[in-house]
Amino acid sequence: MSYTPKPQASPAGAPAAQRDAMGRACFYLHFVVMLYIAFGWAAPWHGALFFYLGFLPCVVVQWAMNKNSCILNNFESLLRSGRWRDPGNEEEGAWLVTLARSALGLKVSPAQMDVFIYCVLAVFWGLGLAHLLLKLS
Repeated sequence: MSYTPKPQASPAGAPAAQRDAMGRACFYLHFVVMLYIAFGWAAPWHGALFFYLGFLPCVVVQWAMNKNSCILNNFESLLRSGRWRDPGNEEEGAWLVTLARSALGLKVSPAQMDVFIYCVLAVFWGLGLAHLLLKLS
């Protein structure tokens, strides 16, 4: 399968490589949250692990209640357009799909990405719980 990624539009309509300062800040904030989700289970402190075990279900619930859109994208849309939802923001509800396509050249559907995301979140939550239980024993 050969996939040539096309430039993804940023919320301002510019190609992703030409994001404005707010677009870059929001992109990097998403990236930091993603890193926390991926590695937070390894935190060495009880409190951080308890927070992590509560944070992951909150992420899932907010996606489910927000029609598979991240509130970080919604806040960016609100700042840019004055609306919670911006149909011109291709990354709204598809930040990870956009990242997979543009950075890795993967052609995945939003449904495939949802299954992947929820499975990965379940694994990370399990790792966090196992780590906490090991620390408490």
